Amino acid sequence: MQPRHRGPGRDIRIEDLLRELAPQVLGALVRRYGQFDACEDAVQEALLAATRQWPKDGAPDNPRSWLLTVASRRLVDEWRSESARRRREETAAALELPVKAEASEHDDTLTLLFLCCHPSLSAPSQLALTLRAVGGLTTAEIASAFMVPEATMAQRISRARERIRSTGVPFGMPPAPERGDRLRVVLQVLYLVFNEGYTASSGHQLNRADLTTEAIRLTRMLRQFLPEDGEVAGLLALLLLTDARRAARTSADGSIVPLDEQQRELWNTEEIQQGVALLTQTLGKAPVGPYQLQAAIAAVHDEAPSAAETDWPQILALYEVLERISPGPVITLNRAVAVAMVHGPRAGLAVLDTLGSDDRMAHNHRLEAVRAHLLERAGVLAAARDSYRKAARMTASIPEQRYLALQAARLASTGG
Repeated sequence: MQPRHRGPGRDIRIEDLLRELAPQVLGALVRRYGQFDACEDAVQEALLAATRQWPKDGAPDNPRSWLLTVASRRLVDEWRSESARRRREETAAALELPVKAEASEHDDTLTLLFLCCHPSLSAPSQLALTLRAVGGLTTAEIASAFMVPEATMAQRISRARERIRSTGVPFGMPPAPERGDRLRVVLQVLYLVFNEGYTASSGHQLNRADLTTEAIRLTRMLRQFLPEDGEVAGLLALLLLTDARRAARTSADGSIVPLDEQQRELWNTEEIQQGVALLTQTLGKAPVGPYQLQAAIAAVHDEAPSAAETDWPQILALYEVLERISPGPVITLNRAVAVAMVHGPRAGLAVLDTLGSDDRMAHNHRLEAVRAHLLERAGVLAAARDSYRKAARMTASIPEQRYLALQAARLASTGG
């Protein structure tokens, strides 16, 4: 049984609690002491100590304050080391002051999010550092999301941390002139964190609710900070409308249930209502961006009484607009499905053929999975079986491997 923490109105796993608190503690340390890289190391040490101590002794009454105190002591120890004593004596002495209680209660996560998206970093480094420091993903998970070797991603994160340290970036929200560019990266990061949680890139579970919950929490915070921004509202609506289907995506044994076979009574109606309300408040009042359009597509799916009653022509029209304003291979892949539902599988396959030379899709199993599905609908069963098998070999997700392999085996048993 997983150890749990009980507090006022709470009963959650210690692992989930640590994931929630880690960016808050890191933000508090960076706000007070600067030196992002040293603070992140100290937080990792505190988290390690908690994973060893809390399951045996129980979580403290104020877990955030405990982590902040342990991490602060780790900084003192590091900055008092023999190699650093002479140049950091004053810093170490200042750190001996008691940790203020109010600092442990102040959530700096959103400020930390914008810090990681500083313009001095390249866009890939911004994403990687934020996913590591704020999203709580491991280096291996981030490497998988970017489809690069883990060692390459570790170097990228290390360089980003050093860049933040060397430039002396102040800890605070960006000034208004910089906010637009930083916001675009922040939104992309939150979307990536959610996607990794909604469909984990590797491992035995399809969903990681800790990541989807954290992405939604951070997006809600961003919405409070920027209530008039249409794309912030659009992203929050998209996450809610997508997360609403989570309970129906797997069967009791963990097997994947495709969208058209899901029990819609299991969908979270409260999240659907919240998502639709956000869209209603936003559309027509702000420039329409890609997150609003994707949320509108999700709303069409969620509001359909059944799979057969889904308004696919409307979904296709929305994808065509989305592809014009935000072109990319994943959007084209999704449009291919909509084309197939409106004009037939062979029309969808023709759209897929345009992605064959796109290097960004060379290692994406979803291209082969969609191809397999459309080939099966077109009656080309042997080719569909081969594509299912190929897709299964390309993904590190165990549930997806099983699902795709079962589809291939089903076609093989029917002579396909």
